[in-house]
Amino acid sequence: MVVLSIGLSISKELVDLAQKMGIHLDPDNFAATNTFSPVQTSKDGVFVAGCFQSPKDIPSSVIDASAAAAEAGALLSDVRFTATKKREIPPEIDVKGERPRIGVFICRCGINIAGVIDVPAVVEYAKTLPFVEYVEENLFTCSQDSQEKITKAIKERNLNRVVVAACTPQTHESLFQETVRNAGINKYLFEMANIRNQCSWVHSDSPDKATEKAKDLVRMATEKVALLQPLSEVELVINPAVLVIGGGIAGMTAAKNIANQGYKTYLIEISDRLGGNALNLYKTWKGENIQEKLEHLINEINSNEMIETFLQAEIKKVDGFVGNFTTTILVNGEEKELQHGITIIATGATELKIDNYLYGKDPRVLTALELDRLFIEKDQKLNEISTCVFVQCVGSRVPERPYCSKVCCTHSVTSALLLKELNPNINVYILYRDLRTYGLRENLYRKAREKGVIFIKYEDESELKVTKINDELSIKFTDYTLKRKVEIRTDLLVLASAIVRKDESYLAQLYKLPLNEDGFFVEAHVKLRPVDFTTDGVFLCGLAHSPKSIDESITQAQAAASRAVTLLANKSIYSSGTVAFVNTDFCSSCGVCVAICPYGAAGFNEKTGKAEINQVLCKGCGLCVASCRSGALHLNGFDEGQIMAMINQLSA
Repeated sequence: MVVLSIGLSISKELVDLAQKMGIHLDPDNFAATNTFSPVQTSKDGVFVAGCFQSPKDIPSSVIDASAAAAEAGALLSDVRFTATKKREIPPEIDVKGERPRIGVFICRCGINIAGVIDVPAVVEYAKTLPFVEYVEENLFTCSQDSQEKITKAIKERNLNRVVVAACTPQTHESLFQETVRNAGINKYLFEMANIRNQCSWVHSDSPDKATEKAKDLVRMATEKVALLQPLSEVELVINPAVLVIGGGIAGMTAAKNIANQGYKTYLIEISDRLGGNALNLYKTWKGENIQEKLEHLINEINSNEMIETFLQAEIKKVDGFVGNFTTTILVNGEEKELQHGITIIATGATELKIDNYLYGKDPRVLTALELDRLFIEKDQKLNEISTCVFVQCVGSRVPERPYCSKVCCTHSVTSALLLKELNPNINVYILYRDLRTYGLRENLYRKAREKGVIFIKYEDESELKVTKINDELSIKFTDYTLKRKVEIRTDLLVLASAIVRKDESYLAQLYKLPLNEDGFFVEAHVKLRPVDFTTDGVFLCGLAHSPKSIDESITQAQAAASRAVTLLANKSIYSSGTVAFVNTDFCSSCGVCVAICPYGAAGFNEKTGKAEINQVLCKGCGLCVASCRSGALHLNGFDEGQIMAMINQLSA
């Protein structure tokens, strides 16, 4: 087998469409955008998302889409709800005490399921199961016409419970729950059997066994759904204010977009000025002046009446939940409480300071940001340099920090070209292990080679040494290609230092947010929810998430703003009905559930001393139920009797 990794390119049809719409394209026929408006095309009111902007992966495309929605939402905020039609949901039918009448809908999913599983056989088998009143086979159960057929069948057959055997509930459960609710049935009287991922996909070489397993899953689902009871949800009124933590480019961008959509925004920054890392950045890889753009953005923040900024602010305490947070901050020695419905984390990251390569011991050894500061200040020393060496991956891609800091290669190439502009005769060397000028930035690498920048790959296994010899900086390493020791004498050494997280464990604990092994915050789902946290009402953007460029930070900030406004615009939301509850008669007040709950939903009732669950904070993970030694805890929709009924069917 030969697998070809094919590059991404823009089709002729898309080029023609762009020309008809008056959208400017770059030399590679991608939509031309600038770093500080990454989803705005050359035509006002037309936005871009996904690979038409540049080559990118699925999470970046999803983030782009939300960012484009945020920009469109800001333009349309004045007319929000003026053309909205409210959908009429039928009253919920009371099915308590009724005999289960189950409808089973089996999906072919094109050939995704039917190419392996004998779907008609599963359909016929489902008809024999207890309490099953109606069975139907669909080509695509998630399609609009199939949704309407399900609604019609529920009403005509007087069904009070529904099973869909199709793909994963992770992506489609909410869709089918909505369909069931539109038919007048409580949405929690629904169960999914995943016969795609768990049958046809993993047993594609054994169609007979896959079919039998599909029957097992359908039988288990019908057994469980027969025992399900209607669940209720708690309505939460959203406080129409947002707290943005972090005053860098990402935080300011998120705050600006939310404020432009008409919502009160609190922006807090731990330092004495806005700007973050961008205060020490000179130019983007496209040549845009970062300081000019940053000053303009800061002025927009300071002049926006909907944004209240707090500098040198420290978070002391966080209470509440989605829609109703109370965050206590310390400003100028005084505590202040901020009431808000949404929180956005944009706390940024920092540049690694090392104790190697003579850094901190010789003023000619700088980090990339320190070199940018010289550019910003137009330091005359840069005109006197005859040789400059850049060393890549300083502190990145090592056992302590195995990740790539992503922007370092592009930054070094950009700086090398800037030095060449100051002095075309300067000798510039970039020492690298692997060079990663990703996407459209590859053109920058080619330009640097044309200008005479010399790229040398060095052996990682052999130590790169920096010493001072006769008042000169000496860099010794082993050339990867020549397999020989090489020495370069230089006037300036620039270290492409890793992007590292500040210690965010305190903030993570306050908001119940997960961190990865490298200390960066982790999103709820890399593709489906790339700017959401598992904690509802809290969103993520910028370097707090991972190393990324300015345009990517801005896009993610706009996406976080879009997700925040999605909740704010609803004015109220409903919590999940799949939550834990306590039978206080069995509770021994041992406190295990309180200690183990990752969302802070479990606590003690002050009057009774027994455990209790905050239904708003509970995410239905079941950790407390599994840990309860006295059997006092139960999980709605996944009670012990329901789970055991499914397990018992495996031996039926």
